Amino acid sequence: MAWDAWGLPERRQDLSDAQRALLTAALGVSGDLQPERDAAAVTLTESALTSAASTALAEAVGADHVHTDHDRRLRHSGGKSTPDLLRRKDSGPQQAPDAVVEPADHDQVAAVLTVCAAHRIAVVPFGGGTSVVGGVDPEPGDLTAVVTLDLGRMNALLDLDVESGTATFGAGTTGPQAEQLLAEHGLSLGHFPQSFQFATLGGFAATRSSGQASAGYGRFDDMVQRFRVVTPAGELALGQAPASAAGPDLRELFIGSEGVFGIITEVTVRVHPEPEHTVYQAWSFPDFAAGAHALRTLAQSPDKPTVLRLSDEAETGLNLALASDIGGAAPTGGCLAITTFEGDRAGAQARAGRAAALLTAAGGTALGEQPARAWEHGRFDAPYLRDTLLRAGAIAETLETATTWQNLAHLRQSVTAALTGNLTAQGTPALVLCHISHTYPTGASLYFTVVCAQSEDPLTQWMSAKRAAGDAIVAAGGTITHHHAVGRDHRPWMAAEVGELGVAVLRAVKNTVDPDGILNPGKLIP
Repeated sequence: MAWDAWGLPERRQDLSDAQRALLTAALGVSGDLQPERDAAAVTLTESALTSAASTALAEAVGADHVHTDHDRRLRHSGGKSTPDLLRRKDSGPQQAPDAVVEPADHDQVAAVLTVCAAHRIAVVPFGGGTSVVGGVDPEPGDLTAVVTLDLGRMNALLDLDVESGTATFGAGTTGPQAEQLLAEHGLSLGHFPQSFQFATLGGFAATRSSGQASAGYGRFDDMVQRFRVVTPAGELALGQAPASAAGPDLRELFIGSEGVFGIITEVTVRVHPEPEHTVYQAWSFPDFAAGAHALRTLAQSPDKPTVLRLSDEAETGLNLALASDIGGAAPTGGCLAITTFEGDRAGAQARAGRAAALLTAAGGTALGEQPARAWEHGRFDAPYLRDTLLRAGAIAETLETATTWQNLAHLRQSVTAALTGNLTAQGTPALVLCHISHTYPTGASLYFTVVCAQSEDPLTQWMSAKRAAGDAIVAAGGTITHHHAVGRDHRPWMAAEVGELGVAVLRAVKNTVDPDGILNPGKLIP
């Protein structure tokens, strides 16, 4: 990916006339793009890696796979959140890893951890570098140096058990690589988060990722059957059977642990045959409350869709204002919902038909398939627009949470009020959009998008708004993160999330598996 933006440089977007007009009218932003910065002109912190440590790392993975050059260090200097990208505009020295190390397999990862423990070097695992919560920022803590452990070479299909419906991958396998390897056998994983094109299966497991088809296939932690993990204290192979009563499930200590407890090196996941047929259907509801009620009814029914999403009035209106051709019977107001149903043709159509009757009874108006197809066509492109808005003088950032159906409206209102109130007080009134993208029988996620004009200090501006939103989430009974993970940015709210005793449990695990504290300092545990 680009060093200072999301995704591929050639995919960067220009602002349309409609987008420029909206920016000017709603936010007072001209839309003029700032010039791109030359990567070669960026100053990095000096590498603190000693020659002895460099030699030991080269012995562990091969000299060709230990990098201290400017370009490699720059491209591993953090993730892709708005704060990450704003920091990269700083004219001072950029924080960067002292080296980038590329192991080829499980044994080389173990060898690297042995070297780093001996030399007191922090280790930051790096998959696709798509974190939006500071999860891959190269923080050394109180150690002598920090290396980024890039798992990109570990990208193979290691085993396929068609009879059991499982596949084992190296942790550095990206979402597209996994789907391509499975497609050769007529199979699919079906995990499509917005980071899909770049993120890795190891990263999905380490952050409890949730994909856009979660209504049908579940979250990534539902898909994980087994994995191997390396810690400074030793190695673990967890998940010998599909279910077990042999005490607490130790997999849960490492799924979602964000590289703080160990490095996941191999992941065995549940797979399924590629769907024969997909039914697309968009819906309009008069307001968010009606739409949320309809989604709850469907999520609690036997006929769950593969994809189930609902945009609020503001998000629906903005998308319609900017869309060149949404197709179908586009709504003139209210809230847009998207459903898809996958499976064999007869089964998918039957489930879609029963769901249509349910959604119609709940006040929905069918809009045809084209709006749903249009959403799917552009579902991975939103971060490109965010980066263009940043260059145009706007803040554009997202945050997410989840709660019960009963508490959903209260949580949405609380977070929206916190964001609008904070940013208005800073002199930069904001557009706050919201959608539901993950549903469960007992509740749902809320995903907020915030757009406002940048102040003179946009990083401080956004972090103030983020604190207000985080405090509102906790006060209103939501989780501080549904699928973005904790990283560095959500750490201040972890004690409220799990309690002081929960924090003590996390620290006890950390002290056991990583007694020298070399794994991903500054993340997850307060």
